[in-house]
Amino acid sequence: MACVMLVAGWVTAPAMAQRRFIYDANADAHAQIREALEQAAREHKRVILDFGGNWCGDCIVLDMYFHEEPNAALLAANYVLVDIDIGQYDKNLDLAEQYEIPLKLGVPALAVLSAHGRLLYSQKNGEFEKMRRMDPQSVTNFLEQWKAAAGR
Repeated sequence: MACVMLVAGWVTAPAMAQRRFIYDANADAHAQIREALEQAAREHKRVILDFGGNWCGDCIVLDMYFHEEPNAALLAANYVLVDIDIGQYDKNLDLAEQYEIPLKLGVPALAVLSAHGRLLYSQKNGEFEKMRRMDPQSVTNFLEQWKAAAGR
């Protein structure tokens, strides 16, 4: 029994060490958005607001897809990403409302802003809510669709 517990502990320890907390529960999301907009204006990029929670498996899959190629390069070249913690559907609700994200349809949910803060797109139909059943190409298509046109 002790051997089994030791092996189980050994197997799960690396997995626990690799767990990444995407959504900072202590972050000031309003300030993060302001900073992202300033950066986006300087770098001629758009801003993606990613509403979700660390408990959300689909949010974790989206984050993995964001950081795989070719998505990682597309994201870095064209966007400033802001991960917004929604807690247990009890945090940053004002931002979800402001950016027209219907949280009742699930997360992750994305909004795209111009560098000047204008809402260009918000997921109103839970498009990525079942991200675990989608492939990375769906994220690539999204990033390609909403990146700013060259020279703008």
